[in-house]
Amino acid sequence: MRLLVYSHDAYGLGNIRRMLAICEHLLSEIPELSILLLSGSPMLQGFRLPKGLDYIKLPCLNRGETGEVAVKYLGMGVEETVKLRSELILSAAINFRPHLFLVDKKPYGLKNELTSTLKYFEDKLPDTKLVLLLRDILDSPEKTISEWQKHYYQETIERFYHQILVVGTPDVFDVVKEYQFSPILTQKTRYCGYIGRQPGFVHPSFIRKQLDVSKEESLILVTPGGGEDGYQLVDSYLSALALLPAQNSIKSLIICGPEMPADQKQLVLQAAENNPRVHIGEFTDDLMSYMQAADTIVSMAGYNTVCEILSARKPAVIIPRSKPSQEQLIRAEKMAKLGLFKVVHPDNIDSQILLDTILSQLQTEKNSDYQLDMNGLPRVSDQILMLMSQTVYNRQLKKIYQKYSAPSLVVSH
Repeated sequence: MRLLVYSHDAYGLGNIRRMLAICEHLLSEIPELSILLLSGSPMLQGFRLPKGLDYIKLPCLNRGETGEVAVKYLGMGVEETVKLRSELILSAAINFRPHLFLVDKKPYGLKNELTSTLKYFEDKLPDTKLVLLLRDILDSPEKTISEWQKHYYQETIERFYHQILVVGTPDVFDVVKEYQFSPILTQKTRYCGYIGRQPGFVHPSFIRKQLDVSKEESLILVTPGGGEDGYQLVDSYLSALALLPAQNSIKSLIICGPEMPADQKQLVLQAAENNPRVHIGEFTDDLMSYMQAADTIVSMAGYNTVCEILSARKPAVIIPRSKPSQEQLIRAEKMAKLGLFKVVHPDNIDSQILLDTILSQLQTEKNSDYQLDMNGLPRVSDQILMLMSQTVYNRQLKKIYQKYSAPSLVVSH
């Protein structure tokens, strides 16, 4: 069976990390599955890719803090680059002939680059199933509803897509209700739960030994995700840390993220160079190992990071991103109300309050007895397998029909 996956990657590492986690699980559960991933992520080659998965690297587009899309590397205009990406995606669809096309986040893709591919499946491969994958929260209801109405997304999903899979739960955020889905979209929607993560590759004791953390010391992991807009979080943490006495029992590991601008990364290195209790890293494809080794985590509220924190069952202090999307802020506030972690608002970070919140979390073994549904991967797998099996069955029936309905050759003597 063949699965074509489109990963929406215009900002950070969140989408590609989530789609790779799904792909890896699907490959472990579905025999003889081949996955072709389409992505513009510049960090795709930095991840461990399982057997059965290959990818086409699309030219990179980037969405900055303003929300405007720009070309990241090529000396081309946005429209030229989108046209190139669109033709690469369509070519992959034509030649790969997938049984299912899994699309991340936007029904028409980035800048409508999936339009010709959706129409191709409708006209030439109508038995291919199309599935839209949505994370728990896209943006504020007001902004999301307005955007979907502007781009006719509900009508698009009704026409082209067979199912919507939401990797979240309605008790945190009811996508159907909040975004005012039509009755048809509501029927197509399946809540799968959040994506739980497997343990890391390295034992916590090895990580702590590597970082020279003694039994009497605590380890705080600071992670701003991809890091493109993570400097404020890291700078706020270092400012809070400076309020501690020189001799304290805390060691810190700050993983800046591969997309933190070089000048900001240099400021972080300079701020930490005189503090032997602070280690700086850039990127790891095994963040779970470091989370499991930490006593407390300080992070933003990206979907993947939050899922990893909850999977590792670690106390955390969350400083969500507040622009250009409200997604992280909404997620952080909703989950904080469930007692899953503590939140410090990004627009009002006081160093002493941040430090006090971190120290209180160091004394906390668990924040809440609330059990968040973390079974997203097996449920996504079940839905995709069911739909792909329908495509396989329909194509086999079509071959049988064509074989026996073909006109026979009459030979006259």
